[in-house]
Amino acid sequence: MAQNNSLQPTHPNLIKHCLIALTLSLNPKETQALLPFSPSAMVYVKSQKSKAYFKRYQVKFKRRREGKTDYRARIRLINQDKNKYNTPKYRFVVRFSNKDIVAQIISASIAGDIVLAAAYAHELPRYGLEVGLTNYAAAYCTGLLLARRVLKTLEMDEEYEGNVEATGEDYSVEPAESRRPFRALLDVGLIRTTTGNRVFGALKGALDGGLDIPHSDKRFAGFDKEKKELDAEVHRKYVFGGHVAAYMKILAEDEPEKYQSHFSEYIKRGIEADGIEALYKKVHAAIRADPSLKKSEKQPPKEHKRYNLKKLTYEERKAKLIARVAAINSAADNDEDDE
Repeated sequence: MAQNNSLQPTHPNLIKHCLIALTLSLNPKETQALLPFSPSAMVYVKSQKSKAYFKRYQVKFKRRREGKTDYRARIRLINQDKNKYNTPKYRFVVRFSNKDIVAQIISASIAGDIVLAAAYAHELPRYGLEVGLTNYAAAYCTGLLLARRVLKTLEMDEEYEGNVEATGEDYSVEPAESRRPFRALLDVGLIRTTTGNRVFGALKGALDGGLDIPHSDKRFAGFDKEKKELDAEVHRKYVFGGHVAAYMKILAEDEPEKYQSHFSEYIKRGIEADGIEALYKKVHAAIRADPSLKKSEKQPPKEHKRYNLKKLTYEERKAKLIARVAAINSAADNDEDDE
């Protein structure tokens, strides 16, 4: 097949680069002769960030720089009406880590945030739940624990019992005759508020516990987007760990080895898929029976482990120097005696 030696059209950027290369390699007179324009007519690029820009530059808040706080959301959560004066505005704060769930009732002040009450997933082993401390059902238990704890602190636990039996249906507390229900706003932080997110499991636990939190049922697990209604049975399954039980059954049948490794802690404690719902019912009852905070019985260490040398006082340094000088002098005297 014959090759086509005809000249192809050259890309304009290629021509520009060739001209720049020639400009750099040749002397000014030769360059001026080759270029179709004057070098003095080249484009002037203005510096956008001048000295005045940097003098007026203000850094963002530290927690914004670290990517920890959404201040746009926070200011809307903590802003209080002026006619309410110094009345605290409470937030129901939920945060997740790899091994724990933190739920807190917090109010903002000029000096900093004040925590009224807190509950953690690592407290759940005290109530009978030793495994699966970060799933949807555990988030429900943590929210329930916090709700009962804060109401007991405020002596409102008998007046507002909440939804004693979790049915999965949406529940909102009704005001009593004497005191209004404790109201807080849900603070999810930087979590994506997708349907079925664990943060809404904690919200459901707090609602069933008797707190008044403005919400919608659109983000609870089991909400049908097409029908635009909450499937209470599906939601109840998640509250009582039914999704975990279903996964256990599937793994036990299809991949026994993976089941042994994935649910090793469940197997060690004798927890089976059919007994998970009964386990969570016992945990809910235990939380309602005694939600109070108990101090850790773990003893503090007798000696703190040091990773660096202890700093000596002036007297200790002086005594150490004297001892060293004395050792050098005695060594010198011994050498003289040997000679």
